[in-house]
Amino acid sequence: MALAGDFRSALRLLPEAWREARFKLHFRDPETAARAAGFLGVLNPGRRGDTVRFAVARGGGGPSPDVGASALRRLDQARIHGELELENTTEAAAAKPPAAASSLVAQWDEHVGALPPDWSDVFAEISFRSSDDLERAALLLSPLNPSRFGARPGFRFRVARNFGYGAAPELVRRCLERVGDAHIRAEVRVLHALSDTKPVFTQGPVWYVGGKPV
Repeated sequence: MALAGDFRSALRLLPEAWREARFKLHFRDPETAARAAGFLGVLNPGRRGDTVRFAVARGGGGPSPDVGASALRRLDQARIHGELELENTTEAAAAKPPAAASSLVAQWDEHVGALPPDWSDVFAEISFRSSDDLERAALLLSPLNPSRFGARPGFRFRVARNFGYGAAPELVRRCLERVGDAHIRAEVRVLHALSDTKPVFTQGPVWYVGGKPV
Protein backbone atom coordinates (compact mmCIF):
# COMPACT_ATOMS: atom_id res chain seq x y z
CA MET A 1 0.00 0.00 0.00
CA ALA A 2 1.22 3.54 -0.71
CA LEU A 3 2.56 5.56 2.23
CA ALA A 4 -0.34 8.04 2.11
CA GLY A 5 -2.79 5.12 2.35
CA ASP A 6 -0.86 3.56 5.23
CA PHE A 7 -0.95 6.91 6.98
CA ARG A 8 -4.72 7.29 6.61
CA SER A 9 -5.24 3.74 7.87
CA ALA A 10 -3.06 4.41 10.92
CA LEU A 11 -5.03 7.54 11.74
CA ARG A 12 -8.30 5.61 11.72
CA LEU A 13 -6.94 3.32 14.44
CA LEU A 14 -5.96 6.14 16.79
CA PRO A 15 -7.89 6.81 20.02
CA GLU A 16 -10.86 9.10 19.56
CA ALA A 17 -9.30 11.82 21.73
CA TRP A 18 -5.85 11.78 20.10
CA ARG A 19 -4.09 15.12 19.89
CA GLU A 20 -0.68 14.33 18.42
CA ALA A 21 0.65 11.28 16.56
CA ARG A 22 4.33 10.65 15.92
CA PHE A 23 5.46 8.43 13.07
CA LYS A 24 8.67 6.80 11.84
CA LEU A 25 9.52 6.10 8.22
CA HIS A 26 12.13 3.42 7.56
CA PHE A 27 13.98 3.45 4.22
CA ARG A 28 16.42 1.04 2.63
CA ASP A 29 19.43 3.34 3.15
CA PRO A 30 20.41 6.76 4.57
CA GLU A 31 20.53 8.32 1.08
CA THR A 32 16.89 7.46 0.41
CA ALA A 33 15.95 8.73 3.85
CA ALA A 34 17.71 12.05 3.16
CA ARG A 35 15.86 12.40 -0.13
CA ALA A 36 12.53 11.59 1.54
CA ALA A 37 13.15 14.16 4.27
CA GLY A 38 13.39 16.79 1.56
CA PHE A 39 9.91 15.92 0.29
CA LEU A 40 8.57 15.99 3.86
CA GLY A 41 10.02 19.38 4.72
CA VAL A 42 6.59 20.84 5.51
CA LEU A 43 6.35 18.35 8.41
CA ASN A 44 9.61 19.50 10.01
CA PRO A 45 10.98 15.94 9.94
CA GLY A 46 13.96 14.67 11.84
CA ARG A 47 16.34 12.17 10.21
CA ARG A 48 18.79 9.73 11.69
CA GLY A 49 20.44 7.18 9.44
CA ASP A 50 17.77 5.47 7.37
CA THR A 51 14.88 6.65 9.59
CA VAL A 52 12.78 9.82 9.30
CA ARG A 53 10.47 10.95 12.08
CA PHE A 54 7.57 13.41 11.90
CA ALA A 55 4.43 14.29 13.82
CA VAL A 56 0.95 15.54 13.01
CA ALA A 57 -1.49 17.17 15.38
CA ARG A 58 -5.15 18.08 15.65
CA GLY A 59 -6.29 21.47 16.84
CA GLY A 60 -3.02 23.27 16.17
CA GLY A 61 0.41 22.77 17.65
CA GLY A 62 1.85 21.10 14.55
CA PRO A 63 1.17 20.05 10.95
CA SER A 64 -2.36 18.77 10.47
CA PRO A 65 -3.20 15.21 9.34
CA ASP A 66 -4.16 16.58 5.91
CA VAL A 67 -0.75 18.20 5.57
CA GLY A 68 0.85 14.89 6.55
CA ALA A 69 -1.17 12.95 3.96
CA SER A 70 -0.30 15.47 1.25
CA ALA A 71 3.44 15.25 2.03
CA LEU A 72 3.37 11.46 1.95
CA ARG A 73 1.55 11.53 -1.39
CA ARG A 74 4.52 13.40 -2.80
CA LEU A 75 6.76 10.53 -1.69
CA ASP A 76 4.42 8.08 -3.42
CA GLN A 77 4.46 10.14 -6.60
CA ALA A 78 8.29 10.25 -6.49
CA ARG A 79 8.28 6.44 -6.06
CA ILE A 80 10.20 6.68 -2.80
CA HIS A 81 9.22 3.57 -0.90
CA GLY A 82 9.46 3.07 2.82
CA GLU A 83 7.78 1.49 5.80
CA LEU A 84 5.54 3.64 7.99
CA GLU A 85 5.35 2.95 11.73
CA LEU A 86 3.27 4.70 14.37
CA GLU A 87 5.65 5.56 17.19
CA ASN A 88 3.34 7.01 19.82
CA THR A 89 0.31 9.20 20.38
CA THR A 90 -0.71 11.87 22.85
CA GLU A 91 -4.33 12.24 23.86
CA ALA A 92 -5.97 15.57 24.52
CA ALA A 93 -6.38 16.37 28.19
CA ALA A 94 -9.93 15.93 29.34
CA ALA A 95 -11.69 19.25 29.34
CA LYS A 96 -12.31 20.50 32.81
CA PRO A 97 -15.88 21.27 33.50
CA PRO A 98 -16.59 24.82 34.35
CA ALA A 99 -16.27 25.49 38.05
CA ALA A 100 -19.60 24.76 39.58
CA ALA A 101 -21.18 27.34 41.73
CA SER A 102 -20.71 26.54 45.39
CA SER A 103 -23.51 24.31 46.61
CA LEU A 104 -26.07 25.79 48.97
CA VAL A 105 -24.90 23.50 51.75
CA ALA A 106 -21.29 24.61 51.22
CA GLN A 107 -22.39 28.25 51.23
CA TRP A 108 -24.32 27.72 54.44
CA ASP A 109 -21.44 25.92 56.13
CA GLU A 110 -19.11 28.76 55.16
CA HIS A 111 -21.41 31.42 56.56
CA VAL A 112 -22.00 29.52 59.79
CA GLY A 113 -18.27 28.87 60.13
CA ALA A 114 -17.66 32.62 60.02
CA LEU A 115 -20.07 33.33 62.90
CA PRO A 116 -18.86 33.78 66.49
CA PRO A 117 -18.62 30.49 68.41
CA ASP A 118 -21.50 31.51 70.69
CA TRP A 119 -23.95 32.55 67.96
CA SER A 120 -27.52 31.84 68.87
CA ASP A 121 -29.86 33.44 66.30
CA VAL A 122 -29.63 34.15 62.57
CA PHE A 123 -31.81 35.91 60.05
CA ALA A 124 -30.94 34.52 56.61
CA GLU A 125 -31.91 34.93 52.99
CA ILE A 126 -31.98 32.62 50.00
CA SER A 127 -32.28 34.13 46.53
CA PHE A 128 -32.92 32.38 43.23
CA ARG A 129 -31.76 32.97 39.68
CA SER A 130 -35.31 32.64 38.36
CA SER A 131 -38.75 33.35 39.75
CA ASP A 132 -39.84 30.09 38.11
CA ASP A 133 -38.12 28.28 41.00
CA LEU A 134 -40.10 29.98 43.76
CA GLU A 135 -43.01 27.57 43.94
CA ARG A 136 -40.86 24.45 44.02
CA ALA A 137 -38.39 25.99 46.46
CA ALA A 138 -41.19 27.13 48.79
CA LEU A 139 -42.27 23.51 49.16
CA LEU A 140 -38.73 22.27 49.80
CA LEU A 141 -38.06 25.03 52.33
CA SER A 142 -41.46 24.89 54.05
CA PRO A 143 -40.04 23.49 57.34
CA LEU A 144 -38.12 26.79 57.70
CA ASN A 145 -41.31 28.87 57.54
CA PRO A 146 -39.82 31.03 54.75
CA SER A 147 -41.26 34.45 53.95
CA ARG A 148 -41.16 36.46 50.75
CA PHE A 149 -39.50 39.86 50.59
CA GLY A 150 -39.51 42.60 47.98
CA ALA A 151 -39.66 41.92 44.27
CA ARG A 152 -36.58 39.72 43.99
CA PRO A 153 -37.15 35.95 43.83
CA GLY A 154 -36.22 34.60 47.22
CA PHE A 155 -37.17 33.90 50.83
CA ARG A 156 -35.99 34.88 54.26
CA PHE A 157 -36.04 32.69 57.35
CA ARG A 158 -34.91 32.59 60.94
CA VAL A 159 -32.56 30.14 62.59
CA ALA A 160 -32.38 29.42 66.31
CA ARG A 161 -29.40 27.43 67.46
CA ASN A 162 -30.52 26.36 70.94
CA PHE A 163 -34.04 27.59 71.64
CA GLY A 164 -36.53 30.24 70.59
CA TYR A 165 -38.21 31.06 67.31
CA GLY A 166 -36.50 29.73 64.19
CA ALA A 167 -35.43 26.51 62.53
CA ALA A 168 -32.61 24.42 63.92
CA PRO A 169 -29.30 24.74 61.96
CA GLU A 170 -29.41 21.04 61.09
CA LEU A 171 -32.89 21.44 59.58
CA VAL A 172 -31.73 24.46 57.57
CA ARG A 173 -28.84 22.46 56.19
CA ARG A 174 -31.13 19.58 55.20
CA CYS A 175 -33.62 21.89 53.46
CA LEU A 176 -30.84 23.62 51.53
CA GLU A 177 -29.57 20.21 50.50
CA ARG A 178 -33.01 19.37 49.12
CA VAL A 179 -33.04 22.59 47.08
CA GLY A 180 -29.62 21.73 45.68
CA ASP A 181 -30.71 18.19 44.86
CA ALA A 182 -33.59 19.70 42.87
CA HIS A 183 -30.99 21.56 40.73
CA ILE A 184 -32.41 24.93 41.73
CA ARG A 185 -29.70 27.55 41.35
CA ALA A 186 -29.63 29.80 44.38
CA GLU A 187 -27.47 31.68 46.86
CA VAL A 188 -27.84 31.84 50.61
CA ARG A 189 -26.45 34.45 52.98
CA VAL A 190 -26.70 35.53 56.58
CA LEU A 191 -28.28 38.96 56.99
CA HIS A 192 -28.13 39.34 60.78
CA ALA A 193 -26.75 37.27 63.63
CA LEU A 194 -26.87 37.48 67.40
CA SER A 195 -24.81 35.72 70.04
CA ASP A 196 -25.71 34.20 73.40
CA THR A 197 -29.27 35.48 73.54
CA LYS A 198 -31.34 34.40 76.54
CA PRO A 199 -35.04 34.97 75.89
CA VAL A 200 -37.19 35.40 78.99
CA PHE A 201 -40.87 34.64 78.43
CA THR A 202 -40.39 35.34 74.70
CA GLN A 203 -39.73 33.33 71.56
CA GLY A 204 -36.44 35.02 70.94
CA PRO A 205 -35.10 38.31 69.58
CA VAL A 206 -36.96 40.43 67.06
CA TRP A 207 -35.42 42.15 64.06
CA TYR A 208 -37.14 45.05 62.36
CA VAL A 209 -36.77 45.05 58.58
CA GLY A 210 -38.54 47.77 56.64
CA GLY A 211 -40.37 48.76 59.80
CA LYS A 212 -41.77 45.28 60.30
CA PRO A 213 -40.76 42.76 62.96
CA VAL A 214 -39.38 39.46 61.73
